Amino acid sequence: MPKSSATATPAPRRRLPRQARTRQLLDVAWALISEEGTDQLTLGRLAEAAGVTKPVAYDHFGTRNGLLAALYEDYDVRQTAIFDTAVDAAKATLHEKARVVAASYVQCVLTQGQEISAVVAALGGSPELQAVKRSYQHAFIEKCQRIFAPFAGTAGVSNAGMWAVLGAADTLSQAAADGDISRSQASDELMQTLLAVVKRSA
Repeated sequence: MPKSSATATPAPRRRLPRQARTRQLLDVAWALISEEGTDQLTLGRLAEAAGVTKPVAYDHFGTRNGLLAALYEDYDVRQTAIFDTAVDAAKATLHEKARVVAASYVQCVLTQGQEISAVVAALGGSPELQAVKRSYQHAFIEKCQRIFAPFAGTAGVSNAGMWAVLGAADTLSQAAADGDISRSQASDELMQTLLAVVKRSA
């Protein structure tokens, strides 16, 4: 059986611009998580799989938690771009915006569900995870408040309502990733939650 990209013999080392090296290290780290799980993911193992020296990996991420936090941020940045594209293309009606927001959120989690769940579990309650996760939670809430402002009252969609939506989004998406419910069930339930919160704000 041919070896996978992460466990195959590393390619000869070559100098890369810092941004390109970071991208390479993140890609290799995702592959390692998929193949070996997070327990085996250390900066030393990453360096070995990426064909670089340990100091290179440490220079980019500092600590194992720094690497895991960078993976979480990488996931969020990529999925946010997909989410934004889908929402921008949706028809300007409350139902359609809610449908696309819900479906996009669930799909983003399912795209890399097990890997990102493993990253979050490995970080646990670490300060690195809390800082990155909280930043993106606030960004998501503010984005949704802008999206649904045309359908809400003058005060807009409440922060409390959006935190409720975010909690439902995370729980439903994880249930779909674990196979407890289907993707369509998760999307439909999240859409109904969004509609209820926005309509209550009108």
